[in-house]
Amino acid sequence: MKSILIIGMGRFGSYTARRLYEQGHEVMGVDLQAEMVERAMPFLTNGQIGDSTDPAFLKSLGPGNFDVCIVAIGDDFKSSLVTTTLLKEMGVKHVVAEASEDVHEFLLKRMGADDIIYPHKQLGEWAAVRYGSDHVTDFFKLGDDVAVYEMEVPDKWVGRTIGELDIRRRFGISIIGIRGILPVFPKGAKPRTEVMIMPEMTLRKNMTLLVLGDDAKIQRCFK
Repeated sequence: MKSILIIGMGRFGSYTARRLYEQGHEVMGVDLQAEMVERAMPFLTNGQIGDSTDPAFLKSLGPGNFDVCIVAIGDDFKSSLVTTTLLKEMGVKHVVAEASEDVHEFLLKRMGADDIIYPHKQLGEWAAVRYGSDHVTDFFKLGDDVAVYEMEVPDKWVGRTIGELDIRRRFGISIIGIRGILPVFPKGAKPRTEVMIMPEMTLRKNMTLLVLGDDAKIQRCFK
């Protein structure tokens, strides 16, 4: 369990707080507007109303005692920059800041932010990949060029085994998981993710594949 301070209870901040709270973490939420804090209280361990650019107020929260501080003030970059700077000056171990432009990332990192999150940019990239492809159902980046894609099994692969397809040698990518009912499971078993991938596994129409590799190679394989 971690203790996490989230400054900014807008959509991104409040949703992040909810998910962290559901995972069992202690979450303090802070916002300048009382109604934003009140709305988020059902999934906050503690809530505070105040201006995070005010050093006295910010210090009163004891930010150095938190494992992670998330600055989710995406609609006010000046306040985000000041808050990030103050948190690092107060000895916060890990500061994550929200950005909406590349220049924001540059400046936030100069002020000491340890990680940068682009909610709108990342969602836009996900939507472009998800809805711009016939086979992709989900994906997430592992780096600039490497990602894990969840793909539907192409029609021409149905009925063939992993060994027959040999996509690692042919395309330079790897199947790291299969979601769906596999032949080795008892009849009526619920769909699950199998990560012990064997060459003799036969692909079926109701499965999806978790594929790891370079973006360009994955796109070429599943084009």
